Amino acid sequence: MRAETLFHRHPYRAVFTFLAHRLLQLIPTLFFVSIIIFGLQQLLPGDPATTMAGEERDEAAIAAIKAKYHLDEAIPIQYLYWMRGVFQGDLGESLRIQQPVSELVLQKLPVTAQLAGMAILIALTIGISMGVVSAVKKDTVWDYAANVIALWGISTPNFWLGILLIFLFSMTLGWLPPGGYVGPGEDFWGSMARMIMPAFVLGNAIAAIIMRHTRSAMLQVLAQDYVRTARAKGLLERKVIMKHAFRNALTPVITLGALELGTLLSGAVLTEQIFTVPGFGKLVVDAVFNRDYFVIQGVVLVTATVYITLNLLADIAYVLVNPRLRG
Repeated sequence: MRAETLFHRHPYRAVFTFLAHRLLQLIPTLFFVSIIIFGLQQLLPGDPATTMAGEERDEAAIAAIKAKYHLDEAIPIQYLYWMRGVFQGDLGESLRIQQPVSELVLQKLPVTAQLAGMAILIALTIGISMGVVSAVKKDTVWDYAANVIALWGISTPNFWLGILLIFLFSMTLGWLPPGGYVGPGEDFWGSMARMIMPAFVLGNAIAAIIMRHTRSAMLQVLAQDYVRTARAKGLLERKVIMKHAFRNALTPVITLGALELGTLLSGAVLTEQIFTVPGFGKLVVDAVFNRDYFVIQGVVLVTATVYITLNLLADIAYVLVNPRLRG
């Protein structure tokens, strides 16, 4: 039986089956991701036990540290100990500050989530609106202007745009603070003021990519027979575009948005460094410089899990948006 027939005859069962298959695919994916993360961690230079022992590097202290963290075991055994801790919510302990990695993740994740959320909201607002206008006004000044702006967004380095915004809005005009972070629960407007510039820097480049994909998807949909039929029925152009064309063009945009959000949640290293935002990016950079192996390992695992989960949510949104898949 063809997939389309199955979707039309049993829409809810088909959707459930589709999502169940995707969920089952997560298990082996996360398993192989964990192996890759742990394996690459072993290739990093240096010895964690020697780093923790300090400058004196007493042999007894090194041996005790290796026994405590199972570093004297074979690599497969170390992996099993690590995975057992992961299932129990224990990602290890920072070698530098002696703090559980899970606590560091819980401290930094809300910061990066706020930054990523604001950035993707800016990107979707600008990118989708520009893409729709560019497709509807194809080969007009609006189309050319949108493409020029998109090219500028893709070509502009984040670090340069960030420095430029700090110079303009902080040093010259004095409208916004140059960096730092305040939680929205502590000072909502102060938090927005500190995060709007880094969010715009990150959203700027993503908006350009989303604009190009939205324009391409809209042009394909506008050329379909059902759009021409809707126009022939005398429907308002706005209704044709928004109800018949835009909704069907959202599918690739949803997938792209989820992937870009996952990238943002992994930590925008340069942007967080420029604006001194204490998120995942800064945490990873500090961990690499300090050879904080367990922090790197834990953060990368959390990031990969979030990224894979967002892909699953994109598939769910794909089913919800696409009427054909719902019967």
